[in-house]
Formats: sequence, C-alpha cells, structure tokens
Amino acid sequence: MIVNEQSTRFTIDIIAAKVAEMLSCETGKPPTDALREFMATKTYQLLLNPKSFLFLESPAYIMDMITAEQAGDWETWLEI
Repeated sequence: MIVNEQSTRFTIDIIAAKVAEMLSCETGKPPTDALREFMATKTYQLLLNPKSFLFLESPAYIMDMITAEQAGDWETWLEI
C-alpha cells in the first residue's frame, strides 16, 4: 500500500468523523456540535499533523486523548 498525502488526509477525515460520532454518543450533542468541539482540541491539531502519525491510531485511542485533554490531565495526554 502506498501512503501519500491524499490517503493520509482521507484517513484523518474518517477518524475525525468516527471520533465526532463517539463524542456525540457520549455527550448527547448533535454530531456536528461534537465535531466542532473535537476540532477545537489540541488532540485534533495533533491529528492534522501527519508527522505525528496519530492518524495510525484508533478512534478509541484518540478519545482517550480527548478525555485526558478535557480533564486538563496533560501528563496522561502526553503519555498516551
């Protein structure tokens, strides 16, 4: 499989949609609001950076990062 900018971006978009769906289920917010909330996080900014390779992780892993970030638990966030 060839990994290029287009496939990386597609993967990031799929992960963002899944995380938004998970956040929506967890918080009861509409999916669009959950996506906006996710897009305002440092975790999302890290996901957008292909050099972080965060796009290779599962949506559940990213949800753990968001949970730590929202709790202000930066030590755990950095460990994840």
